[in-house]
Amino acid sequence: MIYQRSSALFAAAQKVIPGGVNSPVRAFKAVGGDPIFVKEAKGAYLYDEDGNRLIDYINSWGPMILGHAHVPVVNAVVEKAKKGTSFGMPTEIETQIAELAVSMVPNIDKIRFVNSGTEACMSAVRLARGYTKKDKIIKFAGCYHGHSDSFLIQAGSGAVTFGSPNSPGVTRGTAKDTLLARYNDLEHVESIINSNKDEISCIIIEPVAGNMGCIPPVKGFLEGLRSLCDMHNILLIFDEVMTGFRLAIGGVQELLNVDADIVTFGKVIGGGLPVGAFAARQEIMNHLAPLGPIYQAGTLSGNPLAMAAGLAMLIELHKNPAIFKSIADKTEYLHKGIAAALEQYNITHTINRLGSMISVHFDKDPVVDFESAAKGNNDMFKKFFHGMLENGIYIAPSAFETWFITEALTYKDLDETIAAVHKVVKTL
Repeated sequence: MIYQRSSALFAAAQKVIPGGVNSPVRAFKAVGGDPIFVKEAKGAYLYDEDGNRLIDYINSWGPMILGHAHVPVVNAVVEKAKKGTSFGMPTEIETQIAELAVSMVPNIDKIRFVNSGTEACMSAVRLARGYTKKDKIIKFAGCYHGHSDSFLIQAGSGAVTFGSPNSPGVTRGTAKDTLLARYNDLEHVESIINSNKDEISCIIIEPVAGNMGCIPPVKGFLEGLRSLCDMHNILLIFDEVMTGFRLAIGGVQELLNVDADIVTFGKVIGGGLPVGAFAARQEIMNHLAPLGPIYQAGTLSGNPLAMAAGLAMLIELHKNPAIFKSIADKTEYLHKGIAAALEQYNITHTINRLGSMISVHFDKDPVVDFESAAKGNNDMFKKFFHGMLENGIYIAPSAFETWFITEALTYKDLDETIAAVHKVVKTL
């Protein structure tokens, strides 16, 4: 494929935007080459500035669960925009989407909307600290909760890709209050709690990790965290920015039947527009200003365009819960097809999958945490990425990212993807 215009646009962008991109993983540094500039998208397909059509497996990193430019979502945004784009005042649609979200997700009474997943996770941790009156948090190596200072301690995804899991600019004071645990290792979490008695406010976790590839929790891990939190007066925060309204109507809490104390959302809940949210039981959420002393605010929070897109998306999912099984079935079909191709050509690999999230790792051992994810053959991944791109398939330009499946993908698209894998792996 030819990417002359994308390359020219990237060269122009680098003169005025740091690295030419507004989010680091877009820069293709992990895989080499220049990033692809998108002109438009529809359904399961991207159309770039050079006129190439690509089958999309990142789907804006998750929110396009029904496909790009989904008509009810687009129409909702257009109609709302005609009436004004921002007011800095309450609107009825904020209550409408809040009521629907609360009805869909177990174990939450109230929800507050913000402008990004980063802001949602940052606010959730502040709420937990204020509620418990304790300072320290536990996070997991390889889990990414946005770029707030507290979270940039072995953060996975882009931070790992660029070799700087502890970002300059994060103070020692902040770092000392962030305790790092191994994902899927309950004993390690327990030892950290025992070494920091009565100092830990919360444990924050991606209940299904998506920033070191897709890594599901091992049996009993989330249940064990719930028990430890109950035992030690610690709040359990599920970062469901990726998994919320994607793996099930009620997210991982519903899917795996484990309750969190605070849940954060993003991506799907905004229908593709910039949005985040955090939610909890009433007794926790009522500590937020203006009811309580814990301050959180945002000029564009509850933006009417984002609320319109999110409400349209949630209505579609609420009306059609069979979508979740449909995309899980498509993901399983893709998994089997890719695995068969890799096995046919004796390519060492592990594939992780849960629901509509999947990742391919070029390593023979199970991938269950950051350490095992980092062992993969990244040189082989680079070749695989560029081979797939050359065959019209767009996957995440990093070995540390999950793929997201959309309902807009047809089985013909999946077969085309599997055929591309067969073609590519011959050359690996």
